Amino acid sequence: EMIRESGIDFRNLEDEEFDDPMGEATGAGVIFGATGGVMEAALRSVPYLLTGKDDDTVDITAVRGTEGIKEAEVEVAGVKIKAAVAHGLGNARKLLDKVRSGEADYQFIEIMACPGGCVCGGGQPIQPAAVRNEIDLKKERAKALYQEDKNLPIRRSHQNPRVLKMYEEYFEKPGSHKSHKLLHTHYTARENYPEDKC
Repeated sequence: EMIRESGIDFRNLEDEEFDDPMGEATGAGVIFGATGGVMEAALRSVPYLLTGKDDDTVDITAVRGTEGIKEAEVEVAGVKIKAAVAHGLGNARKLLDKVRSGEADYQFIEIMACPGGCVCGGGQPIQPAAVRNEIDLKKERAKALYQEDKNLPIRRSHQNPRVLKMYEEYFEKPGSHKSHKLLHTHYTARENYPEDKC
């Protein structure tokens, strides 16, 4: 009724170009769904952020895979970075315990709560046991993301035209006070909520 009251007649509206509300995806954005993907995406931009130039580093396979904990030393733009990736909260705890005890020292850690990352998270379709027993869904879904990444013309986050335009017109530059204030969050330690209050 509101549409009719506003005088909108869908049958007589002129055609228009579709807008693009989601923007353009980069390969780096696509691989966020696989464990190790967030780290790999970030590492792809490190050469540019350190030197102002991209290098040939695009596929950083040392942080890929379905092992619960992956440790790697990668060299990016002449800088050696000790990295670790964990997926599943049990593996996250093991990794963080190694750091707390001083047994391990990393410059970059990625933790994904879901085993395999978002590709096997709660938002994915549940497959019947016959499928799950025959196919490694984590591996196959991640493989599909990496294939999509390879097929995209832009594979680094910092080259996304929409992101560049936002910084140019609004956020000023990466790391600016404005971008930090609006794009970053902070966490506060809180006591557990009593179960009898739930």
